Amino acid sequence: MTSTPQPPQGSAPTANAMRRALKRARDGVALDVAEAAVLLRARGADLDDLCASAARVRDAGLEAAGRPGVITYSKSVFIPLTRLCRDKCHYCTFATVPGKLRRAGHGMFMSPDEVLAIARRGAELGCKEALITLGDRPEDRWPEAREWLEAAGYDDTIAYVRAISIRILEETGLLPHLNPGAMSWTDFQRLKPVSASMGMMLETTAERLWSEPGGPHYGSPDKEPAVRLRVLEDAGRSSVPFTSGLLIGIGETHEERAESLFALRRVSRAYHGIQELIMQNFRAKPDTAMRGMPDAELDDLVATIAVARHIMGPSACLQAPPNLVAGEYERLIGAGIDDWGGVSPVTPDHVNPERPWPRIDELAERSAAAGFRLRERLAVYPEFVQRGEPWLDPRVLPHVRALADPETGLANEHADVKGLPWQEPEDVFVPSGRTELHRAIDTEGRTADRRDDFDDVYGDWDALREAAAPGMAPERIDADVREALRQAADDPTRLTDPQALALLHADGPALDALCRIADDLRRDVVGDDVTYIVTRNINFTNVCYTGCRFCAFAQRRTDADAYTLSLEQVADRAAQAWDVGAVEVCMQGGIHPDLPGTAYFDIARAVKQRVPGMHVHAFSPMEVVNGATRTGMSVREWLAAAKEAGLDTIPGTAAEILDDEVRWVLTKGKLPAATWIEVVRTAHELGIRSSSTMMYGHVDQPRHWLGHFRRLVEIQRETGGFTEFVTLPFIHTNAPVYLAGISRPGPTMRDNRAVTAMARLLLHPHITNIQTSWVKLGADGAAEMLRSGANDLGGTLMEETISRMAGSSYGSYRSIRDLVAIAEAAGRPARARTTVYGEVPDERRDAALASDGHLPELLPVLDD
Repeated sequence: MTSTPQPPQGSAPTANAMRRALKRARDGVALDVAEAAVLLRARGADLDDLCASAARVRDAGLEAAGRPGVITYSKSVFIPLTRLCRDKCHYCTFATVPGKLRRAGHGMFMSPDEVLAIARRGAELGCKEALITLGDRPEDRWPEAREWLEAAGYDDTIAYVRAISIRILEETGLLPHLNPGAMSWTDFQRLKPVSASMGMMLETTAERLWSEPGGPHYGSPDKEPAVRLRVLEDAGRSSVPFTSGLLIGIGETHEERAESLFALRRVSRAYHGIQELIMQNFRAKPDTAMRGMPDAELDDLVATIAVARHIMGPSACLQAPPNLVAGEYERLIGAGIDDWGGVSPVTPDHVNPERPWPRIDELAERSAAAGFRLRERLAVYPEFVQRGEPWLDPRVLPHVRALADPETGLANEHADVKGLPWQEPEDVFVPSGRTELHRAIDTEGRTADRRDDFDDVYGDWDALREAAAPGMAPERIDADVREALRQAADDPTRLTDPQALALLHADGPALDALCRIADDLRRDVVGDDVTYIVTRNINFTNVCYTGCRFCAFAQRRTDADAYTLSLEQVADRAAQAWDVGAVEVCMQGGIHPDLPGTAYFDIARAVKQRVPGMHVHAFSPMEVVNGATRTGMSVREWLAAAKEAGLDTIPGTAAEILDDEVRWVLTKGKLPAATWIEVVRTAHELGIRSSSTMMYGHVDQPRHWLGHFRRLVEIQRETGGFTEFVTLPFIHTNAPVYLAGISRPGPTMRDNRAVTAMARLLLHPHITNIQTSWVKLGADGAAEMLRSGANDLGGTLMEETISRMAGSSYGSYRSIRDLVAIAEAAGRPARARTTVYGEVPDERRDAALASDGHLPELLPVLDD
């Protein structure tokens, strides 16, 4: 028999240390990890004192939430979708092996009929939550799981979870609460449209319990603390109401338990997305490796609840499973819980099958004896029900509202639990809002410098400020700049990282020399012609809830500057652009919560049907993932369908900086760097080329720029799909991250010259076209970049809203004459190009020259 070693025991806290920590808790002073670890050891009268102060904190939170004296529970059914798992937790009886399932007459997964039979029975008895629990990615370990999924037509377990959740919503009315284990950012995007909430226990941040042989999580890849913390963060970034918690008594020390609680607080504070925390006590089970371990003591659980309440504060929701405490309900209430979790009149607790749920009437009686009224809640907590978007997807929101009390956000206990259609919102492409913003932005400007929900939508600014500090620290450069310049002139492909960093920091005469070297290389590689494209930007909506902290374009649907175009308006704008010689429309929009994943196909199709010859350059990698996850398609399938609908190339925007250290400061919910790379690689493999970009000058440093360039080179070597690299200087004026006092006020001219020159050198010979942005730099700045290694000016644009909303002062369009003048200021000729840098047909060139590349009256009014 193996068992987890007992935790190393530190010395007991001194009486003075306990008195001091208890006083700080009573006085409401913030605790630190050491004080929390002391309080976790409180027993007897000290524990009573600790619980009394914790209960006062809890009561203040309930009062503020409008439900004083209320303790909640969720009436649920427990659906163990599969008991196969790739992990090997040493205390678990839930996970099993294929042979045992076969001998018991079970499939590798529950069938849809089995799932729906349980859910229907629950609906008949008034249950409102379907708790779907399963092992982590069983197909990665068990061929039988992979075979079952393939035979049933699912690519992976998450696809089956998504499909069965839709059927539960439509056929029973129960709200899915999903526990599929450690999920990726993309998994959250796939499952959010079909669930009210999700969850995963953190359990512990004690890495030794995962990494050392004999530890409870040894051999379990999904139990690595860093992985589980990343899941919690991705849930917050995705605005998913999320349940987590600790499993206490599995071998962790009190200090490690305290550190785990503070880790949960950090995530909760940063994203405001943890809806509840479960404090669960370990109970040893037969036939497990840890069957000889003692159960966690009740006093230990009570102390942990009380300390968690002090650390998490009055607004946190704390739960302890009532079936694991042998009827000691009053002690848990006295320690500061405000919820009993899911209780089922239909199904057992499949994780702890030896511990039956209490009867709901018994739970009500015992709660009343402690002075609390028992009220039913939904799978999603009332605060999130009342917040609505972006926490609840519009496809799920009607299902939630059908079961919720509109006044409190708790469950309507008299609601008729019945299935409702799960469907995309209707009338998505009805024109709405400030559809004239593309022209009014230059004359009237934006209504306000920030969204109304500025203080909430981006997460906690103080936590973000702490996270941003390490990344903004400048590094010491020891490499010899002169030697680096000699290497750049001789063979830039052999520049080492230290040499490249030295050049990215170059200034004064060294910077001038660097730009001359880059400009000489530009002349050798692409010649003197400055290229440009006659194009029109069409931003079809600015409604977005992703929470990018650098973006001043995104609006809530109710904001004064919000708008959405109809398909006809999109096609009209494309046709107008064609009439004045455009060869391309560049189309991107916000991640509108109502937008179905197929809407992008409709947009591309509408342009191609109206203007068959127009090149459709559209949909950033973020939009691609959004479309794929909302349709349930893979990225490859979605891109193939988009190509069939008329998509020609994609913009390589949404890259920002391909370093998650920077990305998670810049954006709350945008795709991770690895997912951006996956989308771009997949597009290139399908013959859909893209640009590449880098937005810089915010919370980044030259080391991040270097890493970004190196990643682009890796991709280009593999796929050859990038058409150009576009420098995107950060526009700070109205950017939330700047208004909050976190970012720099954009790059300096030194930064712009260094980035442009080093893009030419570091991307050579793989990406040969380097584009500068007149929108962000103006005519003089763009001309300077043409002298620093750039060879392309981008497009006429005809309308430009994103940079103008951010505060760019350089207008929304440039005529052909304007672009030629910028090239002439740099001493160079100019010529038109296509999206993929080909020759422009004579007919298109003549039409563009006749109109000077812009629309009559600069930007004509549409009939909208």
